[in-house]
Amino acid sequence: MDQNTRRDKRSTKKHKHLGLKITLAVVALLVIGIGAIFGMMWNQTQSTFNKIYDSDGTKHDTTIKQKKPFSILLLGADTGADGRISRGNSDTIMVVTINPNTHKTVVTSVARDTLAEMVGTKSLNVQKLNAAYNIGESKMAKASVKKLLNVPINYYAAINMGGLEKIVDAVDGVTITSSMNVTFDGITITKGKHHLNGKQALAYSRMRYQDPRGDYGRQLRQQQVMMAVLKKLATPSGITKYSALMKTLEPYLRTDITLDDAMKLATDYRSNLDNVSSKQLTEKSAMINGSSYQVPSTETLQSVSDELRTQLGLSKETLSNQNTRLNKLNAAFFNDESSTTYNTDGAVTQYYTNTTY
Repeated sequence: MDQNTRRDKRSTKKHKHLGLKITLAVVALLVIGIGAIFGMMWNQTQSTFNKIYDSDGTKHDTTIKQKKPFSILLLGADTGADGRISRGNSDTIMVVTINPNTHKTVVTSVARDTLAEMVGTKSLNVQKLNAAYNIGESKMAKASVKKLLNVPINYYAAINMGGLEKIVDAVDGVTITSSMNVTFDGITITKGKHHLNGKQALAYSRMRYQDPRGDYGRQLRQQQVMMAVLKKLATPSGITKYSALMKTLEPYLRTDITLDDAMKLATDYRSNLDNVSSKQLTEKSAMINGSSYQVPSTETLQSVSDELRTQLGLSKETLSNQNTRLNKLNAAFFNDESSTTYNTDGAVTQYYTNTTY
C-alpha cells in the first residue's frame, strides 16, 4: 500500500463523522432552493435565475416537476479566484441523488483525479475526470459521470470558487475554528477561532499542500466555511440577506435547474434535508504518463452504481465502460497493494491534447 493510499484511508476514517456535512456546491444549491422562496419578495429573483440558468444545450429535464427521484451533478471549479478567467477543472465532483419516496438524499463524492472517459470527443479520450468540465462544459461532465457510474444525471450545478469571497462578504463574514495554521496567498489564519471576511475565507478554503489530509482537508475547510454561511442565513437577520446573496451568486453559479424547479426543491423535497448521508468512491493511486491518477476497481464501480441506481428507483445493471475494460488489463495492479503502475494501452490522452468534440 503506497503512502498516499494509507493517508487517504486514515483521513477517511478520522473524518467519517463529518460525512453528513454538505459541501460547497451542495450548500450553494440549497441556498438557491431556499432563497427562491424568500426571493419572491424581491422583483429581481426571476432575472437572477435567468442569468444563472444554463441548459447546456440539452432539453430541460422534468423529473423534479414530476416529483420523481432524480440526480444532480455538483461541480466546484477553482476559477474566478486569483484573477483566473478560464473555466477551469471541476475540483469538486459529487453526484447527489434525491428520492422523495424514501425521503433519502445521498451525496456521493468522486475524486477529481479519477480515471474516466471524456464522453463527447471525436476520438477516444481518457484522462482525469475533472478535465471534462473544462473540455466540454457541463454537457461533457454530465455525460462522462453518467458513463463512469451508469446512472442518469438529470441536472447539474456548477459554482466557481471566486464566488466564495463574495458570498462570505454578503453575510458580513463567518466565524470558524481552525484546527491548524493555514497560510495561503499572503494570508495566515492561525489555529483557533476567527471571524473571517471574504478574502480570508477564500484563502482558508483554498490551501491544500500544507494540509496533511491533502485535497480532502481542503474540502472539509470549504464545507466548514459554507456551513457557517448557511448557519447565518438561517437566523432571522440572515433572511434579509437572501436578496443580496442571490445577486452575488449570479456571476459564479450556473445550473439547468429553473426557478420553478428550485421552488419545488425547497417545498416538495424539503423532508429530504433531514435524511442526508454521504459516500465516497474509493480508489487506488496510480501513475499514468507521469501523472497521479485515482483508479476505482470494477467491483467498487459496480457497487456504487448499484447503490445509486437503487436510490433512484432503478434496477441494477452490469457496468461496462472504458474503466472496466482497462481494469481487465490490470489484474496485477489491483492484486498488488504496493503497485502504482496501471496499463492504459495507450488510451490515456495527456491533458489538452484532444479538445475537439
